[in-house]
Amino acid sequence: MTEEVQFCLEEVEDSMKNALTHLEKEFHKIRAGKATPQMLEGVMVDYYGSLTSIEKIANINTPDPRQIIVQPWDKSILKDIEKAILAANLGFNPTNEGEVLRIMVPAITEQRRLDLVKQAKAEAEKAKISIRNSRKTGNDFIKSLEKEGLAEDESKKTLDRIQEITNSYSEKVDKLLETKDDDIMKV
Repeated sequence: MTEEVQFCLEEVEDSMKNALTHLEKEFHKIRAGKATPQMLEGVMVDYYGSLTSIEKIANINTPDPRQIIVQPWDKSILKDIEKAILAANLGFNPTNEGEVLRIMVPAITEQRRLDLVKQAKAEAEKAKISIRNSRKTGNDFIKSLEKEGLAEDESKKTLDRIQEITNSYSEKVDKLLETKDDDIMKV
């Protein structure tokens, strides 16, 4: 196997790993009725004039499955964090208790659960599209190498290997989706 072929296979697999990692992050944002600190991921707070991620300025924990506690290291920015959570439009109404924000995570309705399942399926499909695009990029590269003199049998083996990697990552996406669906529909 030439260095170029090996590099191509590594690039294809890295790209597919990135798609899977992105999907996992997106799934963390889809709340299944159980409180997690990831629900506040991406909330940006105006911290002394610069937008800062909430995880960098506060401790976020979940003492039970129905609530999130946000405890800033600097108590003077509690109101700013509260505004940022409200502005993020996550469906949360934080309660300011002086030193911490308490967020009660409401139970979700059956219709909302079905909507979340649709959202999870859409994210999974985006990941599969990204995986297929990685496959196409790898296949195109191998075909261009074949035109430049790569042996036909090595080209065929490499294309088959790219397809195996693609199938493997597509199955991983399906398993993640199945797990997330079960998590969402569990009452």
